[in-house]
Amino acid sequence: MSDQSIQAGKVYLIGAGPGDPRLLTIKAAETIAAADVIVYDYLVNPETLVYARRGAELIYAGKRAGQSSLSQTAINHILIEQARAGKTVARLKGGDPFVFGRGGEEAEALVEAGIDWEVIPGISSGVAAAAYAGIPLTHRGSASSVAFITGHENPQKRRQAIDWSVTAHAADTLVIFMCAETIAEIADHLIAAGRTPTTPVAIIRWGTYAHQEVYTGVLADIAASRIADFHIAPPAIAIVGEVVALRQSLRWFGAAELEYSLHSLSQPATAQIAVI
Repeated sequence: MSDQSIQAGKVYLIGAGPGDPRLLTIKAAETIAAADVIVYDYLVNPETLVYARRGAELIYAGKRAGQSSLSQTAINHILIEQARAGKTVARLKGGDPFVFGRGGEEAEALVEAGIDWEVIPGISSGVAAAAYAGIPLTHRGSASSVAFITGHENPQKRRQAIDWSVTAHAADTLVIFMCAETIAEIADHLIAAGRTPTTPVAIIRWGTYAHQEVYTGVLADIAASRIADFHIAPPAIAIVGEVVALRQSLRWFGAAELEYSLHSLSQPATAQIAVI
C-alpha cells in the first residue's frame, strides 16, 4: 500500500481542564477514548488518560520551566505526521487550548499542513482555580470586569507586549497565568502603575487538585522586596482584585486545602489546614 493511499487522520485539540479529572467534558472523554494517539502535556492530570483505549499510543510532550522538553516545532511535527499516517490524534492540553495553551499555534500549523482538525474547549484553569478557591471573578458589588494576562511572555520577543501602565487598570479583576517566577516583579509593576498596594491578592497552586494551595495577602505583600525568600513554585495562577476578599466567607473546597498567609514574611509562613 502506497503512502498516497492512506487516508489522512484528524487532530483534536482538547482542553483537559484544570486538574480535577471530573471536570473533563463528555465530548473530550469520548474523543480520548476513540483516539489512536494521545499527545499530552505536563499539566494534564494522568488520571485523564484512563479514558484512553487499550493499545493507544501515549506521547508525553510536557513543558516545565528550567527542564528540557520537546519544542513547539517538534510537537507540531508529531501532530502532523501522526495525522498523515491516518491516525486520530488527541492533543491534550491543560485548561483550555486557546487560553494561553498555544493551541492557536498548533492549529495554524495543522491548517498550513492541510490536516483536518477540531478544537474541544476545556475549563480554563484561570476560571476553575479561582472558583475552587472560593473566589468569584466577577461580583455585582465589587467586580464588573475581568482580564486574563500571561505572567510568562515569550522570552524571544524583542519587546515585551504587556504595558502594565494600561493593564493594571484594564479590569476590576486580573487573572495572571504562569506567574510563579514573575509575580513579585508583576506586583511591583501594578503598584507603580497606580494599583492600590492594599489590593487583595490570591496565588493558587495546583488549582482544583486535592492538594491545592492558596496564598493570600495584598499587592504590597508580594512586591519583590518582600517575597524574595517566599518560594512559590509552578504551577500557579494569581488573582488580583477586591473579589479575593470574598474567599473569607466563600471557601468551600474542603479540609485538604492548604492556606498560607503572605501578610507577614519576616518569618517563614506556616501552612494551615482549612477547616470548612
